[in-house]
Amino acid sequence: MDTCFEWHEEYNIGVDTIDREHERLFKIINKLYRFREEQKDSQWTCQEGVKFFKGHTMKHFADEEEYMASIGYEGLERHRRIHNNFRENTLPALELELKRCDYSPDSVEHFLGVCTGWLIGHTLTEDQAITGKGTSVWKDLLPGEELASVKKIIVRLIFDMFRLESQVISDTYGGEKFGKGVYYRLVYGNNKVKKMQEIILVFEEKLLLNTVGRAMGLLSGKLDNMLINAARYTARQFAGRVMEYLPDVKTYELKEENLLTYEQFQRVFKREKPQISLLLNTGGAGYFAYVAIAPHLLEKGVGTPIEAENALTEVERYLATRAQQAAQEEREHKKKVLVVDDSMTIRHSIKQLLEPEYEVAQAESGVAAIRTITLNRPDLVLLDYEMPVVDGKQTLEMLRFDKSFASIPVIFLTGRDDPELVRDLLSMKPAGYLLKYLKPDQIKGKIDAFFAKQK
Repeated sequence: MDTCFEWHEEYNIGVDTIDREHERLFKIINKLYRFREEQKDSQWTCQEGVKFFKGHTMKHFADEEEYMASIGYEGLERHRRIHNNFRENTLPALELELKRCDYSPDSVEHFLGVCTGWLIGHTLTEDQAITGKGTSVWKDLLPGEELASVKKIIVRLIFDMFRLESQVISDTYGGEKFGKGVYYRLVYGNNKVKKMQEIILVFEEKLLLNTVGRAMGLLSGKLDNMLINAARYTARQFAGRVMEYLPDVKTYELKEENLLTYEQFQRVFKREKPQISLLLNTGGAGYFAYVAIAPHLLEKGVGTPIEAENALTEVERYLATRAQQAAQEEREHKKKVLVVDDSMTIRHSIKQLLEPEYEVAQAESGVAAIRTITLNRPDLVLLDYEMPVVDGKQTLEMLRFDKSFASIPVIFLTGRDDPELVRDLLSMKPAGYLLKYLKPDQIKGKIDAFFAKQK
């Protein structure tokens, strides 16, 4: 693999010392790639290189935080928390993998791919925001110490209530679909203020079956009215316990609850920025997400409130809707297509073109694509070749690194058809490539033809 991560002017934030350190980190990563490719004293060289990269990264974080403090940057604590998460969670997990795999070429490449993707993405978003060139994606998240406390509380509650060991795998869950989800919305408030706190708990269906269902002794392996109602009250207790540790809303009372479809959940999630958005894995029992949106004025029409008078019929209606959707999906056998492109216009236009015949998911970057694929495996990935952070070539390499993803077909999207680029595309041996300037019916026809060949 001939990999070289070049420094581009758009990575500069306009502070010489920080820009030089960023460029230095790029050079270290490139040197590690060269060592790996040349296999010079492979294990020892990589060990020393990783130590050097880690040491320089820690120094850079300290220097960057010192600069932010010197200018009174209001996002310092949030930025420091992102640094800490990389330093205390991401890097140790990668180092553990390196040691477990005895610094194999694949594990080294994974280490470098993750570090490079994180560094570029962080530089282009959070670091740009330091000098006002960009906006933090997660600017409304709780401060670091508060968020860390909530994470510990949730992990402990999952163990106390269900005897499951869980792990937070993302502090910034983006609302991705995972498996068959149950989306439970709770609205809290008090009579003194008009603003309400929304909490959304997302359960993978099998997690409810493995926890509440197992406790009830249900053997059907399916959601039913009794299980959903039991899960509602269990979830209310869970959410209430977490609320006790949120000082601004701990006196709030439950005002409304709803069972949402995924589409309704997406509308709520995208309308407001979350304070907390955690994705957890429970070691095979199923995924779970906890989303808390800061107190705000509610919009009506999200879903039918569940009350004592309509609880039975509303849960029955919800289950009937799920059954109808499942039956329709089974009849239609919709293929899943993931569109990965940094252009929102391209993503939306392809989504509109392919629906309703295909189930279409979207990701704005290579890193987001990996997370989406992990949670909801597609039948085909349409991958932009020329993305600014981690490009299509690097994303495909990351996919093929993981044996569980290696067989997923990928068709590249590109706006260029010059011979050199086409040769570069084909050298990766994708399932094909599509030119973005083709007419919509031509793009649709090529995707239809691809799936027809798979039958």
